[in-house]
Amino acid sequence: MHRSETPMSIQAPSAVVMVRPHRFTPNPETAEDNSFQKPSERSADETATRAHEEVTRAAATLREAGITVHLFDDDGRHNTPDAVFPNNWFSTHPGGHVALYPMYNPSRRRERRTDILEFLKQHYRVQDIIDYSGLEHDGLFLEGTGAMVLDHLARVAFTARSNRADPLALERFATHFNYEPLVFNTADAQGKAIYHTNVLMCIATQFALVALDAIVDPGRAGEVRQRLEETGREVLPISQQQVADFAGNAIELSSPQGRVLALSTRAAASLSDAQRRVIEHSARLLPLDVPTIELAGGSVRCMLAGVHLAPRRSTR
Repeated sequence: MHRSETPMSIQAPSAVVMVRPHRFTPNPETAEDNSFQKPSERSADETATRAHEEVTRAAATLREAGITVHLFDDDGRHNTPDAVFPNNWFSTHPGGHVALYPMYNPSRRRERRTDILEFLKQHYRVQDIIDYSGLEHDGLFLEGTGAMVLDHLARVAFTARSNRADPLALERFATHFNYEPLVFNTADAQGKAIYHTNVLMCIATQFALVALDAIVDPGRAGEVRQRLEETGREVLPISQQQVADFAGNAIELSSPQGRVLALSTRAAASLSDAQRRVIEHSARLLPLDVPTIELAGGSVRCMLAGVHLAPRRSTR
């Protein structure tokens, strides 16, 4: 491996927020447009217990790798089965900016938590919180870094059209945060639109995993590839089967020992040897075992809300 370059990267945060669920279950409300979601074959209690254990182990593995993990608990009192996926309701940005997002499903709107925002303000330099959640009343939705995959280097917001990424909401975000929206239509192996962009693409510092075949218009797929290659990244196409195995639902993080690519064990197992070689040139693979969480149709990227804020003091 050749990871002698500076480990810190604007693309790869060194801290994340995680939410550990106590009453996890695949959410029937979100199943309509999330074709990756599967019902649990276990009892509700066993499913919840296994999900709690998976998040606990994942947080410990990340900490052992040198990542700062801010772990919050969701006790289930507010009926928030998808609370384990906080990256959809908020995002953080250099310069002290935080965004709150309008959520498509009513149960997901209850995931927003003032205690997490207060924690961020206490431990990091937060200049402002831009709240788009009021757009829900107008039927306009934009589910954070699930709906958008952000290239922080080139300032591009790659966005798959879906119920969860309204063009007007996207335009407002892009204007406030100085990103260029690059929007495209997608289809999974069954021909259905893919519900979140971060299921089909992951942008790291020196490479990008992208399901180019899932982008309906070949010309648009070529443009996506070109925009990523213009930044010097190597584009690694992933197949529809790898999308189903959550290979695109990964996130690059910075640790004192170098960058890591956090992804599920299922996703890591789906990578080819050639893909692994490219990734490991600049980032160490960090597989996390989260099969119960993946029943909800999301994986490791969805579980980690990156912290791109300057710390007030040591937050470890």
